[in-house]
Amino acid sequence: MTIFGLDSAGKTAGIAILRDSRLIYECYLATGHTHSETLLCLCKNAFDAAGLSPAEIDVFAAAAGPGSFTGLRIGLAAVKGLAFPHDTPCAAVSTLEALAYSAAVEGTLLCALDARRGEVYWAGFFAADGAVERLCPDESAPAASLRGFVESAREPVWLLGDGAQLVDEALNGTGKTRLYPEAYRLGRAGGVCRAALAAGETVPAAQLIPDYHRLSQAERERAARLQAAP
Repeated sequence: MTIFGLDSAGKTAGIAILRDSRLIYECYLATGHTHSETLLCLCKNAFDAAGLSPAEIDVFAAAAGPGSFTGLRIGLAAVKGLAFPHDTPCAAVSTLEALAYSAAVEGTLLCALDARRGEVYWAGFFAADGAVERLCPDESAPAASLRGFVESAREPVWLLGDGAQLVDEALNGTGKTRLYPEAYRLGRAGGVCRAALAAGETVPAAQLIPDYHRLSQAERERAARLQAAP
């Protein structure tokens, strides 16, 4: 099976190709350019470098959320465009789960994405012997509220994602957490491929939808204004 994975849920963009459980191509871009500028070029480069065409892909996988609303829409639109011509199945992967599958350590993994205003999107996993076990569902919560999870978790507790530093600062004093190396802390498309392979679940391209996990800031502000109105 050949899986084409794409990650544009956060500040970085990435493409990976997994063939029969072996990563044959991966690109990671963190130059500050918008995903709309770079993502299709990255896709073309991946196909050219691997000597493959979209017709030879068995599954297109994408980080479907949580994450940047705009980034998620761009990534899923790209995957749909690649999958539609050949009716290729698609896999929607949790961005947090993809982070866990990207880690090269064993122990408890606390994957966190900065959700602004002191909150993070987060989930816990346990990695051992090449397998990743989910410990809790994806949630949105204040970073400080994760202390209970950390204190009850098996050590070491590795912090990953662009919200890792935020969690580390909010939980100052637990003594159980370790920051994953900064150079490898953000999302990687190889993790998207591995998570899709482990789940083994696909949908038609038309059914691929983002998991925003909460209302957008504009929607939250509108709801607050309506609630405050007489």
